[in-house]
Amino acid sequence: MIIAIDGPAASGKGTLGKLIAAHYGLAHLDTGKLYRAVARDTLAAGGSPSDASAALSAAKALDVKTLDDSSLADGKLGEAASIVASHPEVRDALLAYQRGFASRKPGAVLDGRDIGTVICPDADVKLFVTATPKERARRRYRELREAGNGISEAEVLADIGRRDERDKNRATAPLVQAEDAHLLDTTNLDIDAAFKAAIDLIDAAMGPAGQAG
Repeated sequence: MIIAIDGPAASGKGTLGKLIAAHYGLAHLDTGKLYRAVARDTLAAGGSPSDASAALSAAKALDVKTLDDSSLADGKLGEAASIVASHPEVRDALLAYQRGFASRKPGAVLDGRDIGTVICPDADVKLFVTATPKERARRRYRELREAGNGISEAEVLADIGRRDERDKNRATAPLVQAEDAHLLDTTNLDIDAAFKAAIDLIDAAMGPAGQAG
């Protein structure tokens, strides 16, 4: 069973992805970490995220064993990750790994921006998780503040706006809701309520026989 979860930054898709994977006993991949890792390695090599050649070199050399690196949670990497993710050649370089992960038995949960549209267009269930920009900014600001980051909520909102614009308008694999994806708006839901809503959607889609309906 493959469950594809897409949505914009700070919509809750990553947290939901982990919980959903644990609920069904499936592997989980936060594909955003791939782009954060590429951004990290690009910067570490002295390159610029906007340099497609430098980002591609980092993508080709990426060690997926480093995806648990705590530095990937650094708020400063978010913007850089969004920039490297806009390069078509970088996305192509990471495509095979993501599809290989999805093919694991008995299945996997992947969350990102283009899972249901590009990575796993034939996923058994697709969710598109969203929330208002203001609510997403509030969540991300709270996370960053707890991590000791002094950024203001207004700056976080502006950053989310830039990332949304870039994600939705890039030429390759833009952020869009797949036609067969189930919309889950988490604006007014805490994580427990969002998780329950997600499980209800997935169970309904899979049907009593355990097959996508």
